[in-house]
Amino acid sequence: MISYTNPEIIAALLLATRYTLVLFFVGAIGGGVLALLLLVMGLSKSRLLQRLLGAYVAFFQGTPLLMQLYLLFFGIAYLGVRLPTWAAAAIALIAWSAAFLSEIWRGCVAAVPRGQWEASSSLAMGYLEQMRYVILPQALTLAVGPTVGFLVDIMKATAVTAIIGYVELFQAGNAIANTTFQPFKVYGMVAVIYFLLCWPVSLAARRIEARYTVPR
Repeated sequence: MISYTNPEIIAALLLATRYTLVLFFVGAIGGGVLALLLLVMGLSKSRLLQRLLGAYVAFFQGTPLLMQLYLLFFGIAYLGVRLPTWAAAAIALIAWSAAFLSEIWRGCVAAVPRGQWEASSSLAMGYLEQMRYVILPQALTLAVGPTVGFLVDIMKATAVTAIIGYVELFQAGNAIANTTFQPFKVYGMVAVIYFLLCWPVSLAARRIEARYTVPR
C-alpha cells in the first residue's frame, strides 16, 4: 500500500478534474451544435429527414451511453479503425447529448401555442421570420431551464468514459483508491468535487429560468 497525504490526493484529483471539464465543454458545445442541426431536421417538412432524426434519437436515447462508448472504442477497433480514448469519449458524449438536447428543444418549439403561428402568419410573415421573431424567442424561454439542467447530466456522464480508459476525475479516483486502499475517503472526495461542479450549474439553471420566465 502506498500512502498519500490528503493534500496530495486532493491535488491529484483536481488535476484530473481539468480533463473532466474539458470533456464536459466539448460534449456540451459540440452536442448543442449537433442538436441545432437535428432540430432543423425535426422541424422540416421532409418525412425522410424526420425519420432519420427519429432513428437517431431512438438509438441514442434507447441504448446506454456505456454501450455507445464500447462500440466507438472497442467495436470499430475490430474493424481496423482505432480512435484515441479522448476522441471516442468526445464523439460519444456529443452524439448522446445531441439526441437529448434536440428533443428538449423540439418539445419547447412544439409547446408554443398554435395561435402564435396563426397570428404571425396573419402579419404576412414567412416561415423563417415566424421562427426568428415569434416562435424561437418563446421557445427559448421554455428551453432555458431544462437545457441548463441537462448540463448537469452531461457533467455526470463524463464519469462513464472511465470505462474505456479516459483519465478524468472518476478514473483518477479509481487509481488512487486502488493504490491507497482507502476507497471511502477517496471516493468521498470525488463525490464532493462532482457536487461542487454540478451544484453551481443547478443554481444557474434556476436563476436563468426565473429571469426569462414571464409572470402570468
